[in-house]
Amino acid sequence: MIKSKQNTEHYNWGGNCDSWVLLNSDNLSIKQEVMPPNSKEELHFHKNAQQFFFILKGKATFVVDEEVFEVAENSGFHIASNKKHLIKNQSDFGLEFLVISNPSTNNDRFAVEK
Repeated sequence: MIKSKQNTEHYNWGGNCDSWVLLNSDNLSIKQEVMPPNSKEELHFHKNAQQFFFILKGKATFVVDEEVFEVAENSGFHIASNKKHLIKNQSDFGLEFLVISNPSTNNDRFAVEK
C-alpha cells in the first residue's frame, strides 16, 4: 500500500508538533514529522531503539549526550540506543523530517530527569 500523510495515522506531540506514522512494526518504525519554528522535544533516550533522522525541509539541531549537532536539509543523522538526545528547531521556519527507528520506539522512550 502506498503511504502518505493523507492516508495514515496522525498524532500531535510536544504540544504543537505533528507526526504521521508511515510504518509501525515491532522491528521498524518510520514517521514523517513536522516541528514549528522555535520548538523542541524533551531530553530522553531509548534502551533498545536506534534512530536515523533525515531532514526534508529546514535545519535541525540535535543534542546528544550534551554535544550539539546542526543537520541541514537533505542530510541524515544517526542516534544509537541509550544516548540521551533531543531534537529542536531553532529557526523561524518549519522543520520537516523522517525518523526511522529500529526496533520501534513503542514502550521504549524514557524521559531524562531534569
